[in-house]
Amino acid sequence: MANSDTFVPLNIAVLTISDSRGPAEDTSGQYLTDQANAAGHHVVERRLLPDDVYLIRALVARWVADSRIHVVLITGGTGFHERDSTPEAVAPLFDKLIDGFGEEFRRLSADDIGSSTIQSRALGGLSNHTVVFCLPGSTGACTLGWEGILRQQLDSRHRPCNFSALVNRKPERPLHRLDDALDTWSNHGTD
Repeated sequence: MANSDTFVPLNIAVLTISDSRGPAEDTSGQYLTDQANAAGHHVVERRLLPDDVYLIRALVARWVADSRIHVVLITGGTGFHERDSTPEAVAPLFDKLIDGFGEEFRRLSADDIGSSTIQSRALGGLSNHTVVFCLPGSTGACTLGWEGILRQQLDSRHRPCNFSALVNRKPERPLHRLDDALDTWSNHGTD
């Protein structure tokens, strides 16, 4: 295990959920990507998906099964609009809920938006030694979440605790083995 003075970069996947934005308008996903890279981490995947519970769940499930990915940052789809489905998509994948993430995000956002913070469904969880954080879609909310919580919690030097040691214990499972297993399973019984 690294000592408190050693920075251990994490591999991060960034997902933006939006029915109306394309890559050029994805300021929130770009912000998270820029900040993660500037902090010394590696953004190894970045995607934009429509607000569809099954597409979101499928991609996040693939990412948490990938031994290269330690962290998934999701922006968008956390509100109460009819199509907002990020929490419903990812919560079933969690082994453990990170209750404090949503609580702290709402506490911090109350300074900016007052009681409207109760409408934030920001959440975090642990899935297969991968931490997953779901933030609202605005760049301001992503800034608040990154600066107020994530920058420190993803830094191996932050004390008294951080998520680096936990996610760096992720079992090695090359993605090609996952693909082989899925292919074997999907072809089972077709002969």
